Amino acid sequence: EVGMKTDSLNTEKSKLLWEKALKLIPCGTQTLSKAPSQFAEGVYPVYLQRGKGSHVWDVDGNEYIDFPLGLGAMILGYDYPTVKEAIIKQLEQGSTFSLLHPAEIEFAELVKEVVPCAENVRFTKTGSEATSGAIRIARAYTGKKMIATCGYHGWHDWYVGATPRHLGVPEEVRNLVLTFSYNDPASLEKLFAENPNQIAAVIMEPVGLFAPQNQFLEKVKDITHKNQALLIFDEIVTGFRYALGGAQDLYKVTPDLSTMGKAVGNGMPLNLVCGKADIMKTCENIFFSSTFGGETLSLAAGSAVIREMKSKNVIAQLWKQGNKLLENFKQQTVRLQLKAELIGFGPRQFLNVFGGDGKPSQLLKAIFWQECIRRGILFGNAQFISFSHSDVDIEKTICATNAALEYLKKAVDSGTPEKWYDGHIPGEIFRKQ
Repeated sequence: EVGMKTDSLNTEKSKLLWEKALKLIPCGTQTLSKAPSQFAEGVYPVYLQRGKGSHVWDVDGNEYIDFPLGLGAMILGYDYPTVKEAIIKQLEQGSTFSLLHPAEIEFAELVKEVVPCAENVRFTKTGSEATSGAIRIARAYTGKKMIATCGYHGWHDWYVGATPRHLGVPEEVRNLVLTFSYNDPASLEKLFAENPNQIAAVIMEPVGLFAPQNQFLEKVKDITHKNQALLIFDEIVTGFRYALGGAQDLYKVTPDLSTMGKAVGNGMPLNLVCGKADIMKTCENIFFSSTFGGETLSLAAGSAVIREMKSKNVIAQLWKQGNKLLENFKQQTVRLQLKAELIGFGPRQFLNVFGGDGKPSQLLKAIFWQECIRRGILFGNAQFISFSHSDVDIEKTICATNAALEYLKKAVDSGTPEKWYDGHIPGEIFRKQ
């Protein structure tokens, strides 16, 4: 039963599948942040088989309450009835056609209703495609080349050249990307001063782990427009999750363009670029086209998700349930005098556990994960809340995390925490928190 401690999990099928995958698939995975190395490898399952509501089952039959939620994609929950019905109904009519389909208009109208900047909308399958599309629009519209970034924006050349994992990206492309710091408008002003009339756009996650301070978003918008550049909010994660219209809706700062995702398809591949009509008209002159851009199953799911979120109190539920976890974790770490934190917001949170040197410890985090997974709670680097996370789910999760923190405290106090861990220490991809 979920919430009950087991000494170890049977993950034999997971291990056999992983051994087979390593011989067939480079890295063994399609998504780096889903790889075993990003979790408590050797303790965690590797493969999930199915999901229902907020629960998932692995290939060995173990059941968990799920918090990574497909990296934030499952906003309503697995196998969610109204979304499933919409997909099945559309599937019976066809998924990809030779001409346009009315589902494109239906979904675009719903997005326009709820997203403040969305006068015009284009669809993509992935978040990386969406940010790349927004950057091409901005460069074409402004006639400038350089981009100022703040946050994580996907795997395409234009952005990933600014990260340590830039092998394969030409230096000429890497030199076009600049970075500034969150809640530090002076760092953005410095970029414009050092690169006069060269920056096409500022692209940023409007909110990450910390809230904007001292009207930061308003200041960014002013600085950007003062320098004749476009402001792009990357809301692939925050869109339809922090508020129905995204962080721009929550904080009342409207960008020129926005990328939105990944939750809007509730697991179907659907993201989008939206923005002011005169800027989006640039799409008529650039190349932004995909065979599957108008694929109808995802669009049917997206329309069903927005309708469900409009008719039910989804956003308030995400904040309420997530805040319970945040508040309990803080109380317990203070009580136990543990250097650990859940940071972020109700709908999305990150875990940090600190070692004696004051730096985040991957080992100590993995010990906490180990004890959670043995109690039927699947955690990752980022935790999300779905509409399907019930009060009982949250109560069981709190019981499990409290017990995991007690175990972690004993491991830390022992002076040899590595003896309290049965797996491999997790690695990192490149993203800074």
